[in-house]
Amino acid sequence: MSGKTRVSRRAKLLSAVAVLTAILTLSILLDLSWARHPLSLGEVWAALTGHGTWANNIIVNSINAPRVAFGVFVGAGLAVTGAVMQAIFRNPLASPYILGLSSGASLGAAVAILFSVPLIPIAIVQPALAFAFCLGTMLLVYVLSGTGGKLRTETLILAGVAVSSLLSAAVSFLTYIAPSEKMGDIVFWSMGSLSKVTWTEMTFSIPIIVAGMAIMLTQSKNLNAMMLGDAHAMDLGVDVKKVRLFLLIVSTLTVAAAVAFVGAIGFIGLVIPHIFRLLLGPDNRIVLPLSALGGAAFILLCDYAAHMAAEHYGVLPIGVVTAFIGAPFFIYLLSRKRSEVGW
Repeated sequence: MSGKTRVSRRAKLLSAVAVLTAILTLSILLDLSWARHPLSLGEVWAALTGHGTWANNIIVNSINAPRVAFGVFVGAGLAVTGAVMQAIFRNPLASPYILGLSSGASLGAAVAILFSVPLIPIAIVQPALAFAFCLGTMLLVYVLSGTGGKLRTETLILAGVAVSSLLSAAVSFLTYIAPSEKMGDIVFWSMGSLSKVTWTEMTFSIPIIVAGMAIMLTQSKNLNAMMLGDAHAMDLGVDVKKVRLFLLIVSTLTVAAAVAFVGAIGFIGLVIPHIFRLLLGPDNRIVLPLSALGGAAFILLCDYAAHMAAEHYGVLPIGVVTAFIGAPFFIYLLSRKRSEVGW
C-alpha cells in the first residue's frame, strides 16, 4: 500500500469517526429530549448540566437517562457481535437475530416469567435463563451447520432461521397459555423495548457487554485472517476452531447481556456492520469499532422514532422500528452477490 493511499484511508477513517461521534451525540440529545411536549436541545443540555427546571431535570435525568444510557451499550454490543459473526462464518447474512440468539433469549425470559422459581426473584431468574437459552441456541445452530467436523457456512442461515422459527413458535405458545397478568411481559419481550430498564439492571449487563466488545476487538486480526478461509487462516498461524468457538461464546454472552432486560431487538447486527464494510472495506480493525458507534447511534434514533411515531397509542416497540429498517436491507442483501456488499 502506497503512502498516499495510506494517508487517504486514514483521513477517511478519521472523517467517519468524527461524523459518527456527531451523529451519536445528536442521537443522545434527541432521545433525552422526549416528553409529552418534547424539550429543546438547549433545555436538555441545561438539565444535564444541572441548570434545568425541576420538571426538566426529572424528565432528562430520571426518566430518559437510564433508557438512553443502556441503549448506547445495547446497540454497540449487538452491532459488534453481528460484525464478528459475519467474519467468523464468512457469511454477510449472519447476525445475532438471524441466527436465533434473540429468539433463544426471549424463550428463556418467557419461561422465567411464566414458571416462577420459589425463593428466587424474577430479576435473577429471567436474565439467567436468557443467558442459558441464548448460549444453547448458538451451540445448536453451530452443530446443525457443521458436517464431518467442518462448519458449512452455506447451511448456517437455514439452520438459524429454522431454529429461530421453532423458538419463536415456543414463545408464541407460552404467550397463548400465559395468564393475562403475565402475557404483557412476554409480549414486551417478543417486540423489545428500552423503556423498562433500570440503573440496577444496567450494573449487571453493561460490564459483560463492555468486556465482550473489548475481547472481540482484540481478535480483529484473527477475524481478518479467517475471512480469507480456514486454510489461509491456519497458514497464518490462527487456530481456527479454537478462535471460532471462543468468539461464539463471547458473542453469545454479549448478546444475552444486551437483550436480557430489553427483549429481542433485531437487525442491528445485520445492518450496521455492512454499512461500514461498504464504505470503508472489510478490515475488521476498522469495522468493529465503527460498528460500536454506529450501532449505538442507530438504536437511539430508532428509540426516538418509536416514541415520536405512536404518541397517541403509547410507545411503539423498538424492535418494530428496527425490523422496518432492517428487513428491507436483509432482502437487499439476499438479492446481491457477496462481492457486492464489501466481501
